[in-house]
Amino acid sequence: MWQAEHIRDRLSGLWAGAEVSILGMTTKGDQILDRPLSQIGGKGLFIKELEVAMQEGRADLAVHSLKDVPMEMPEGFSLTAITARENPRDAFVSNKYAGLDALPAGAVVGTSSLRREAILRAKYPQLKIEPLRGNLDTRLRKLDEGQYDAIILAAAGLIRLGLKDRIKAVLTPEQSLPAPGQGALGIEVPADRADAAAWVAPLNDPDTAYCVTAERAFSRALGGSCQVPLGGYAVIEDGQLWLRGFVATPDGKEMVADELRGQPEDADTIGRVLAQRLRDEGADAILAKLAACA
Repeated sequence: MWQAEHIRDRLSGLWAGAEVSILGMTTKGDQILDRPLSQIGGKGLFIKELEVAMQEGRADLAVHSLKDVPMEMPEGFSLTAITARENPRDAFVSNKYAGLDALPAGAVVGTSSLRREAILRAKYPQLKIEPLRGNLDTRLRKLDEGQYDAIILAAAGLIRLGLKDRIKAVLTPEQSLPAPGQGALGIEVPADRADAAAWVAPLNDPDTAYCVTAERAFSRALGGSCQVPLGGYAVIEDGQLWLRGFVATPDGKEMVADELRGQPEDADTIGRVLAQRLRDEGADAILAKLAACA
C-alpha cells in the first residue's frame, strides 16, 4: 500500500485540484504466502487482478514494485513511468550477527528468492538456506521468533516502511547482485489511455528508466522469471551505463556472469548483448537444466 499512497501523493502534488484515490486490492501473489513464488505461478500473480481492474474501467493506472513485474508486458498495457530508485541492494537482517561473513557454519538464512539462494549457496556453502514467505511484518516476526539466524530482504522495502534500523548491513553488488528493477516503482497504464500516460509522465526518472530498461532487456533475453536464478543491475557511471548480470542454478554450483558498458540511450541493446554474451559463455546449458526441472 505504501507505493500506491506514495504515487497518489505525488500526483496530487503535480495536478492541483485533482482527486486521486486508491482502489485497494489484494492480489493472488499477496494471498499465497506459504510457498515460494517459483512454485505458484511467478511474478504475474502480483499484477493480473490490477490489469483486470484497468480493463474494466475501475482503475486508471497501477503501481508496481518493478522487480515483481514480468519481463513481458501483456498486450494492451505499458510501463509508462519509472520513478527514481530507492536503494536497489539486498539487506542483511539479523538480531545476532553483523553480516554474512559473521554467520557460523550451519546458521539458518531465510530468503524468498532463487537469485539470493543461488548466490548464498555459491559463496557461503556452509550456511543453511531456508525459504521465507509472507509480508514484511511476517518475515521479520519469523526472524524475531528465532526461526532464522538472518534473513535477506530488499533494502528498499525496509527503508520505505521506516524500518531502516532493522538493516544490519546493505550487501554490495559483489556480495549479492540485485534483481532487475529492484528498488524502482513502475506505473502501468492501458496502452490506449494517452490521458493517463500524460498524468504520470512527469514522475519518470530518466536515469532510473535507462538502468531498468537494460536490466529488464537482459532478463527478458534469458527468459527471466521466478524460476530462473538471475541477477541484473545497472548504474550510470561517468556518463556510461554499466550493466552486470549473471544466471545460475539454484544450488549455486553453476554460474555465468559478465558485464558490459555503453551509452544510456542504448540501454535495451546493452541488455540484449550482455544476455547473448552469457549465452556464448555457457548460460544456455544452465537454462536447459532449469527448464528440465520446471
